[in-house]
Amino acid sequence: MTSEAHLLEELIPLLRDAGLIDRGEESGLAVAMLAADGSTRRFVRISRHGRALALAVFPEAAEGRMLAEAVATWRIGRHLQRQGIPVPDLYGWDERHGLVLFEDLGDTRLHDLVQATDFDDPAARDGLLGLYRQVIDRLVAMQIDGAPGLDGDWCWDTPRYDRQLMLERESGYFLRAFWQDLLALPVPAGIDDEFSAIAAMAAEAPAGFFLHRDFQSRNIMIKDGRIRIIDYQGGRFGPLGYDLASLLIDPYADLPLAFSDVLFQYYLERLGQRMRFDPRQFHRHYSLLALQRNLQIVGAFAFLSHVRGKPFFAAYIRPAVEKLRASLQEPIFAGQPTLRAMAERAVERIGQVERIRRQSIKPAR
Repeated sequence: MTSEAHLLEELIPLLRDAGLIDRGEESGLAVAMLAADGSTRRFVRISRHGRALALAVFPEAAEGRMLAEAVATWRIGRHLQRQGIPVPDLYGWDERHGLVLFEDLGDTRLHDLVQATDFDDPAARDGLLGLYRQVIDRLVAMQIDGAPGLDGDWCWDTPRYDRQLMLERESGYFLRAFWQDLLALPVPAGIDDEFSAIAAMAAEAPAGFFLHRDFQSRNIMIKDGRIRIIDYQGGRFGPLGYDLASLLIDPYADLPLAFSDVLFQYYLERLGQRMRFDPRQFHRHYSLLALQRNLQIVGAFAFLSHVRGKPFFAAYIRPAVEKLRASLQEPIFAGQPTLRAMAERAVERIGQVERIRRQSIKPAR
């Protein structure tokens, strides 16, 4: 475990270079480790005499892909700032250690506000709806304005969202981490062909826009009433519908369907003010990309809870699987009977897995 003194030793030069402290102002500095969601990165809050100064983010190790992710954080963040996208201010960068110094946005996420909202209260619901509309305004701007000038060499993962990524990182992830590892079920015959068909159709969507790829309520901060977007380091070129789907089918928020439908229509209106598009074709692509996103979510939550030992994610697997089952009832997926049957089986099986987990952690009497 890195000591507080060692962390401060690394951070003080950056704090000085950023103008956050002067020489002789090192006294009163304190650091606090913050919990990360699914990331292996380390998040550190820096304060001085109790006043927040900045947030520091370290890679797990300053080498290989972990260092490449840190480089992407700095380069893509600077690019988005130049394009007027509301990401945190970037104060400093230590390339050797992969350390990025950010503006501290506090602790309020969009997810927190969703949880605090009573959807049966019209005033509360409308207040949240207004906030989500602001999020969509920023999303449209990021997708369109974030693409020009984006260098694919900055993208640490892949420079573009494409069919290969869908098969390996989304449907393949679902199959390995959820279906085989968590549910311990055999792979049904024919499912690879169905996944290939879905990915081929989804890959028809125009993919020259900026894609965040994890645009959900825990990656949207609220500070001083303003929307701020974090965890953008996985950004790349991709299609419009994916990030919208990430926001609307987000299991953390579990938005009511009527609420999501209003937001979907609002997105179409805002997009139409920026570019020409075919709404029917967009809706088709959206359904396909939403399914891809749903497969990725289920796979990720299974891996993070079952392999990484992060129980926080286990509670969201069932809502994600139920959304998957519901989305497969759309006519566009009539040609995927095996996947439909898998979703039905998964809802049943996940209940069994949850009961086993509850029994295994039941306190002894």
